[in-house]
Amino acid sequence: MSGAALRLFDVVKEYPGGVHALRGVSVEIATGDRVAVVGPSGSGKTTMLTVLGTLERATSGGVEVGGRDVVDASDNELAGLRAHEIGFVFQGFHLQDSMTALDNVANGMLYTGAPARERREAAQAALERVGLGGRVTHRPPQLSGGERQRVAIARAIAKHPAIVLADEPTGNLDSKSGQEVLALMHGLASDGATLVLITHDEQIARTFPRRLLMRDGEIVGDERQ
Repeated sequence: MSGAALRLFDVVKEYPGGVHALRGVSVEIATGDRVAVVGPSGSGKTTMLTVLGTLERATSGGVEVGGRDVVDASDNELAGLRAHEIGFVFQGFHLQDSMTALDNVANGMLYTGAPARERREAAQAALERVGLGGRVTHRPPQLSGGERQRVAIARAIAKHPAIVLADEPTGNLDSKSGQEVLALMHGLASDGATLVLITHDEQIARTFPRRLLMRDGEIVGDERQ
């Protein structure tokens, strides 16, 4: 994939009750770019991420993922796009406590259609990459918060997605674990993945070469260093 990985054109997102989460947002994110999205609670950061990741549809405006217009795509087409090309990392981990780390990661590739053996091999490799090669049989309750977030990152990267979208991935972690996870997220850029990370922490945002500043459903700043 070359050129723009993600594009929004004058995107509006409204919720019932007259809530305007996004107000005419336009942005282009190049392939391989590392972008932090910063702003206070209620500024529209998470809504923008879910629209970029096709988890939600825009009320109006244009959305492109990997050069493809996804506005009129079917739910099945969007599910296929997410399964193959987008990796998600959430603040709350979203792991199954009854499953081992290996199975949590392998199950994250269920909708790619890959055979079980191939998924487990990819899961093992991803867990080794995030430093958990020796913890693959552990279940989430047996892992620290930092380790659980690394399992979540392994799940996101096991399928080698072109785009990684992360929503406050360090929000539930202590500072040391948070720094380790942040370093790991930046390491994804070495694979050429496009990384968009939401944070309310200016210190974290400053580690990114590009920062989008949001307020009241609008992008009010676009900074590069």
